Amino acid sequence: MNRENIKTLGDLKKTAYQPKSIQQELADNLKTRLRNGIPSFEGLIGYENTVIPDVERALLSGHNMNLLGLRGQAKTRLARQLTSLLDEWIPVVEGSEINDDPLDPISREAKALLAEKGDKTPLTWLHQSERFYEKLATPDVTVADLIGDVDPIKASNLKLSYADERVIHFGMIPRAHRCIFVLNELPDLQARIQVALFSILQEKEIQIRGFKLRFPVQPLLIFTANPEDYTNRGSIVTPLKDRIGSQILTHYPHNREIAKQITKQEAQAAEAQTPNIHIPELARDILEQISFEARKSEYVDAKSGVSARMSITAFENLRSTAERRMLLSGETETSLRMADFLGIISAINGKIELVYEGEQEGAEQISYYLINQAVKTLFPNYFPEIKKLEKADEVGPYDDLLGWFFKDNELFLEDRLNDKTYKKLLDQLPGVDTILTTHQPDCPPQDRYFLIEFLLWGLEAHKKLTKYRSLEGFQFKDTLGSYISRL
Repeated sequence: MNRENIKTLGDLKKTAYQPKSIQQELADNLKTRLRNGIPSFEGLIGYENTVIPDVERALLSGHNMNLLGLRGQAKTRLARQLTSLLDEWIPVVEGSEINDDPLDPISREAKALLAEKGDKTPLTWLHQSERFYEKLATPDVTVADLIGDVDPIKASNLKLSYADERVIHFGMIPRAHRCIFVLNELPDLQARIQVALFSILQEKEIQIRGFKLRFPVQPLLIFTANPEDYTNRGSIVTPLKDRIGSQILTHYPHNREIAKQITKQEAQAAEAQTPNIHIPELARDILEQISFEARKSEYVDAKSGVSARMSITAFENLRSTAERRMLLSGETETSLRMADFLGIISAINGKIELVYEGEQEGAEQISYYLINQAVKTLFPNYFPEIKKLEKADEVGPYDDLLGWFFKDNELFLEDRLNDKTYKKLLDQLPGVDTILTTHQPDCPPQDRYFLIEFLLWGLEAHKKLTKYRSLEGFQFKDTLGSYISRL
């Protein structure tokens, strides 16, 4: 159908166009995609076997939906992607406030215009990208915002009585007729406002200040809600929940590999800006593991959740920390270091809600603790496990390295060291080559020094070394060994 040649109702009648609800439109286009093996949603990594099938079932059923999940679980992104399942263009009666279908008008104004001009009624075309409405449900949202209200200025200008339905000014939901309307954070909406949605959801009626219009408005309503809101701020009234067709639970990534894919996808621009900074795969693992540690930490409020945005912003800070160091040292390329992880603390602080014990410790201390816990969790994946109880005469893989520190030696890694000095300091550590050759024989040469530093952090996490943080950098030493040697 060439829309360029269809400018009036008469032109439209000559085509095969048939009016249909947005629910039917979405279902038909989804069926076509499923038959042809085309993904219905893109970029929603980790939802392929859980959330997306639920959404597809809801669309095929013609349901309004409530996406229920903690923050940072791509609820809004999923809702916005629904526009790709709409027809690219739809015809609208020109001048209609509520996107009236020329063959199935619902507003009084559109019906009057069609009765007056007949087949000469002018049309416009609405693109799928313009068929998305979104509103954040804050406590100050009113019935007038969502449903509509009497407009005294319109009544005055048109010299209409307040008993005339033409004095009504339509709210966002009627204006989203034939469109997708997303109401974010539904529990934050006052209960009396939620009640006002009953008629629109079930009976397709609008009730405004005494007017009761049978008004078959047809938006697809998508609500988003955070389970935390049910207790901390508000709740969804039961009759409204009963009228929402499908409630779909979203979730965080189930494993570290999925989390890495999400971060890589979302931080593409940041990574593309600095191709001269090498980021070892282990660094990406540590970064994602921090989020997993936070979600199970006793210091972090589990009900609040840990957004996937934390890993994304932390990755951007991690890369920027290495870039800043590279610029200050006058080098043109560098590789990530363990010390660079201190640069992500500011990204973690704002993304986690602490429980009382965590607040006592302080946000920065908890962020630092989570980084160390991530290192401790991943350490056995790369090096031999350190057991709590060891036999005194048993030879261990770390004896040479720990023996060097035991002899009152210490290592100080300044944050701003150039690469040459940094590598020279790590190369002086005895026993490191043997550990890497034995347990990480396939380690890429560019990852070598990051792995050595990770080894030191892991030994400290298992209380084999002591790590001190100063304003300039990290100091590694064996305090017990130093004490004994002085004796």
